[in-house]
Amino acid sequence: MASVLDKPALARDNASMELLSPAGSIEKLAYAYRYGADAAYIGLPLFSLRAQAENIDDGDDLAPEKIRAIKNAYNGASAGSAIVARLSPVSLSHPLIPPQPKKLYCAANIFFHNDDLAALEAALPRIAEYPFDGFLVSDLGAYELLRSRFPDREYHLSTQANCTNWRMARIYRDMGFSRIVPARELSLNEIKAIKDKVPELEVEAFAHGAMCMAYSGRCFISSWMAGRSANMGDCTHSCRWHYKLYLEEEKRPGQMIPVESNSTTHGGYSLFMSSRDLCMIDYLRELENAGVDSIKLEGRMKSLYYVALVTRAYRYGLDHLGEPNPFREDLFAISHREYDTGFFFGREGMNLSAVTSYRQTHRFAGSLETMPPLLSEAGTPLDTAALFARFDEPGWTVPAYADMKNTISVAEAIEVIPPEAKASRLEPGEYRFFDAEGVVGEKIRHGKAWFLQLRKEKAAGREPGPGWLLRVEGSDS
Repeated sequence: MASVLDKPALARDNASMELLSPAGSIEKLAYAYRYGADAAYIGLPLFSLRAQAENIDDGDDLAPEKIRAIKNAYNGASAGSAIVARLSPVSLSHPLIPPQPKKLYCAANIFFHNDDLAALEAALPRIAEYPFDGFLVSDLGAYELLRSRFPDREYHLSTQANCTNWRMARIYRDMGFSRIVPARELSLNEIKAIKDKVPELEVEAFAHGAMCMAYSGRCFISSWMAGRSANMGDCTHSCRWHYKLYLEEEKRPGQMIPVESNSTTHGGYSLFMSSRDLCMIDYLRELENAGVDSIKLEGRMKSLYYVALVTRAYRYGLDHLGEPNPFREDLFAISHREYDTGFFFGREGMNLSAVTSYRQTHRFAGSLETMPPLLSEAGTPLDTAALFARFDEPGWTVPAYADMKNTISVAEAIEVIPPEAKASRLEPGEYRFFDAEGVVGEKIRHGKAWFLQLRKEKAAGREPGPGWLLRVEGSDS
């Protein structure tokens, strides 16, 4: 990562920053809050720049009620037992983080055409059912429409609007925006200059996640190559694909010289359009001193494992500025490209493309969740009390329901991650899985109910439960 040790400190009165995490689905929303986010952002179908994310399942009549239940649970209000039962296997609890106010912002940040505006207007009654605290928009027509219907909400200007200077920021403030997400191409000094000129306007800045090779994300490559528009939320990430390049000198037609930066089973390729990933975990003080009010984590299309671990690392970093971060290493365990500091300290790193497609040290296996209603093979409600009694043995923890996302073998070591602690490694024999029929498994496959038990001496005094993550060493490839 680029070094900033030789750069002058930026002066600002100490203030806490909001931690804003991605919520690509209702399940990921619960994990964002559970692992320490102050706020989360989620998209509605048709109007979000992450159309391929799970987003809100607006076809579910209970979607607004489910989201409200999750927010209420963290805001200290009653979640409502009936709706919580329907939320399974999403757990709302966190063992260490007490109920505290959480916000939720709706991403409605595509560039709207006339038909899109008509669809947005028709959706306003449904949008009113959701407990959104604010809207993230880039299109002023959509902003006018939303504000006329929801005048009491916050309005945040998306980075897609390409706000690059303080005069533009002041105009948006005068229009009614309470926050801007400036163009990603700005340095910290440029952000500080905006904040100094318009101090009452909040500034939100991306601190972690994928970067885009196009200016302010305004890319047409996906449209050209796949007929899917990035500016309408349907990007295929064509810039991340592997390309074969050749040089042909004008006086030597037909003599093609390959340009390669790496190789796969398909031969040599180049990632010349693929940018590096952003990581500012070591520079939170610099972001704060620049006047940033909210640090934003990218990743609505990524897994709840990513959301949880990245949120936790930044939560600890914000709460313990300048101290060693025990969760920093998790940022290198998840799938990522080479990390860089983006444009914050200059553009040197952003002038270099990624060398490798992805790198990771661990593969997400699953999570422990609130047990949903289960049926036996006979189709009757599963008698879990009787089932668990069969495995009530000295030295083993109480069984916990596991929602598996990948297949693992009990012949390999696994790692368990409580929300409040670092990962613990368990060797074969130090854990076991059994299914709803009481059969101890050897291959733990996703798509069926499993229950996990740990040897008590390996549980470090904790009973595994909702919110714990499971992973194994190795990559998905």
